[in-house]
Amino acid sequence: MNNQDYSNHTRWYPLNHFVIAPISLGLIIFQGWRAFQSQETTDLITFVITILILLLALAARLQALKAQDRVIRLEERLRLKELIGPEDAKVAGSLPPGMLIAIRFASDEELPELARRAVAGEFKNPGDLKRAIKNWRADHHRV
Repeated sequence: MNNQDYSNHTRWYPLNHFVIAPISLGLIIFQGWRAFQSQETTDLITFVITILILLLALAARLQALKAQDRVIRLEERLRLKELIGPEDAKVAGSLPPGMLIAIRFASDEELPELARRAVAGEFKNPGDLKRAIKNWRADHHRV
């Protein structure tokens, strides 16, 4: 696997991002145009069904990401407990979910300091925290 850092950590899932999404978008545009042109009930129903299928795919993706985020938060709470001790980990574990998810990229050596800075409110958003990481801990398993 390639080295990962802030500039290349975004995960693209080719089947979803470059095949399913463009085909779905094209199908919705086509079915919408067809329903508008013919104004027949069957074409309108087909258009609505096409939108429903796209929404189902989107909902499935969002649910998978939400479940994965929960696992990442749990993993990071356990990691914090191991690296900085139970009391400090309790405080750091109360960071907003986005911050806990972002801090997973920090190496074990950097984690205690970055957690302290995050708890102190030094980072406005998860992106700021990610940009502060010097020794990136790659995550190649994100969905």
